[in-house]
Amino acid sequence: MINCGMRLVTTNLTLKEVKPRIRELVDTLFQTVPAGVGGKGFVKVNNSQFNDVMQEGTQWCIKQGYGWEEDIERTEEDGRIKQAEHEKVSEQARKRGISQLGTLGSGNHYLEIQYADEIHDEAIAKAMGITEKGQIVVMVHCGSRGFGHQIATDYLRVFDDAMKKYGIAVNDRELACAPFNSKEGQDYYKAMACAANMAFANRQVILHRIREGFEKVFKTSAEKLDMHMVYDVAHNMAKVEEHSIDGERKKLVVHRKGSTRSFGPNHPELIDKYKKTGQPVILGGSMETGSYLLVGTEGAMKETFGSTAHGSGRTMSRTRAKGEFRGDKLQREMEARGIYVKSMSMSGLAEEAGAAYKDIHEVVKSIEKAGISKPVTSLLPLGNVKG
Repeated sequence: MINCGMRLVTTNLTLKEVKPRIRELVDTLFQTVPAGVGGKGFVKVNNSQFNDVMQEGTQWCIKQGYGWEEDIERTEEDGRIKQAEHEKVSEQARKRGISQLGTLGSGNHYLEIQYADEIHDEAIAKAMGITEKGQIVVMVHCGSRGFGHQIATDYLRVFDDAMKKYGIAVNDRELACAPFNSKEGQDYYKAMACAANMAFANRQVILHRIREGFEKVFKTSAEKLDMHMVYDVAHNMAKVEEHSIDGERKKLVVHRKGSTRSFGPNHPELIDKYKKTGQPVILGGSMETGSYLLVGTEGAMKETFGSTAHGSGRTMSRTRAKGEFRGDKLQREMEARGIYVKSMSMSGLAEEAGAAYKDIHEVVKSIEKAGISKPVTSLLPLGNVKG
């Protein structure tokens, strides 16, 4: 899926305040943010408005009142890939995406209530809005839903023919491609940017609904709850960026599949708030074991084109996980350990068992040792909404 991504939001609430109300909070968010394969969002747009969503991403949402102005600059690329051209998107893709704004989807996509566990760098954590252990935050992982999937499917067919024209051969049809500067390559990039912008908008609408959910449960405004977004960072997307190659600055297409951006301190694309710290990196683990907030490094700029891991990664297939775990049993066991989960599907829940993923702490140790990102704080799960 194009532009799956991670979004992290802070609050001034504590574990002590939220734990007694976690069922009410998760149940509210489960009703507020549609999940599952066929989930439809509350934002209804016509074709002309959906064109604007594809072109403007997060910026469209803010114009419509779905968020705060500061949300724009705290999103990668200001929540808008400028190369988007809605004319490059098929009617079938448009039909799949137009009703999905503000929806989580299924699979490993989630909305999770977490609390700060270990704070590894107090100064950077404070700069990002995390000031104490036990502080409540909200993490979201989702993307462009069926819209991005359909765009990719459409252009796989286009690339099938294009490869013959350009003399390209691949071993797997899923790797079908075309030269970046060819007509086919540019058409896809412009359509892909539309999917990326829809994903930014999708996560923005979800953030708006999260703020509304917290307001409903805690009877006070999101502003008073200090519900500021730390950052929204994308993965599964190709972007044109400048990097140093053999001492020369060159424009490159950087495709982060299974990875995410990790720009170090003083990078020109970072906002003033993060110029000294480096870019926030949000690394998801599993619904049982927790996640991490990290920060980008100069090492990543030198070694990995400003990239790092985007999640802990699976140790077993979804099919195997469903064979080894029962969703309803897992749900009960997690609740007994203080983690309340609501899911559209018990089989989907089984797929996401903690044992199906790598040890998040070992993953973080490896990328820290590699010098491509630095841990700021570990985050433990308290409640989770899954598709």
